[in-house]
Amino acid sequence: MGRTRTYQWDDPATLAEAAGRMAGIDFLRALRTGDLPGPPINYTLDYTLDEVESGRVVFSLTPGEEHYNPIGSVHGGIFATLLDSAAGAAVHSTLPQGVGYTSLDLTVKFLRRITVDTGAVRAIGTVVSKSRQTALAQAQLVDADDRLLAHATSSCMLFPAPPS
Repeated sequence: MGRTRTYQWDDPATLAEAAGRMAGIDFLRALRTGDLPGPPINYTLDYTLDEVESGRVVFSLTPGEEHYNPIGSVHGGIFATLLDSAAGAAVHSTLPQGVGYTSLDLTVKFLRRITVDTGAVRAIGTVVSKSRQTALAQAQLVDADDRLLAHATSSCMLFPAPPS
């Protein structure tokens, strides 16, 4: 065992409290600029939130060996996590203060193998449809040449955020 990786994170309760008192787009922009600390999952997988606009977000990740499955490529769970994050954050970017969401489902299609040689990948999430109680979002995982690596759809339930 010659390889190690160390990382740290801030108390996630800080984020939960901020999410309840901010509009979704303001919350995500504060994450992107570093005004709020990233959630622990960002440090665990080493991905970043790069772009935020209403109904659209972009996350990026540079694949490393720490993301590999036993057969020498990036684990599908990494794909799914990036796609789930992008789809959910796209929905979150449209929510007013006091409204929360949770994923109801996630359907992922894996289209290409990813390795460290793939280079940086981007997960682009967009809202497809939104009503008062649900939202449908999609996310695409692409490489630097915009080749589609994976695709996902996610249904989200919207609800009043619990008081902080």
